[in-house]
Amino acid sequence: MNVKQISSEENSSLLRRATVASIVTALFLIVIKFTAWLSTGSLSVLASLFDSVMDGAASLINFLAVRYSLKSADDEHRFGHGKAEALAGLGQACFIAGSALVLLINGLERLTTPAPLQSLGAGIIVMLCSIIVTVVLLAIQNHVIKRTGSVAIKADSLHYATDLLTNGSTILALFLVQAGFLRADPIICILISIFILHSAWRIGYEAVQLLMDRQLPADQLEKIYRLARKTENVLGVHDLRTRQSGQITFIQLHLDLDSGMELRRAHAIAKKVEHEILALFPRADIIIHQDPFPKGNRTS
Repeated sequence: MNVKQISSEENSSLLRRATVASIVTALFLIVIKFTAWLSTGSLSVLASLFDSVMDGAASLINFLAVRYSLKSADDEHRFGHGKAEALAGLGQACFIAGSALVLLINGLERLTTPAPLQSLGAGIIVMLCSIIVTVVLLAIQNHVIKRTGSVAIKADSLHYATDLLTNGSTILALFLVQAGFLRADPIICILISIFILHSAWRIGYEAVQLLMDRQLPADQLEKIYRLARKTENVLGVHDLRTRQSGQITFIQLHLDLDSGMELRRAHAIAKKVEHEILALFPRADIIIHQDPFPKGNRTS
């Protein structure tokens, strides 16, 4: 996890800025793409418009979910509200999949009865503008992801990244229609809808894994084991359990320590291991259990 250690205030500020930027961008894209669709009648432009409408709805869900996930733990949610981010990702996947299915049906219908388009030049200009605005938003989101590691922002960024492909494909469709290939418009619309469905599956799968408390990746688990094992007087490490909930990584493990060691010293060793792990996972919630173990024996 390459997340830099930042304060909770800066973390919250970055997440809020990213979600607001996403909503503003989605609203802008919806307006200009709707205008382009009215001018051209292009299904590919409509596909891109649908995508932006779903982006806007998903971004709004993201905004509300991130605000909620940043709330501190309370009596009813002792582990915090971080899973709201994963729920937002799952909601985004449903929105995106729904829009893709509608587009797929429209594309198949238009494929059998192709229709001429109008004002193609205006449509191309609008799609180029959409690409520029999306690139700016992605730059903002990538900065926030590097600083916070937010799952919700990562999901949001993923489907905005797919927008670059859909917008580029839409421009290609308009050029091909302009050259006389009328079926290029519904064919590209169908291809875009299939790609969007694939993106929805990826986002939904990741969100479900987080809700099901999937372990951290194997390389990160190995780093935790290595940090704990190298600490002086630690005889072994076992029962490592991890999960991610929003911005917080929950880590639990057992340390094998000399059974004759006094409690004060055992506690100091556990705190040292905790600080080592926190350097790698700055916003981790760590619980370390100290197990008495015969000195001279060393476990894994």
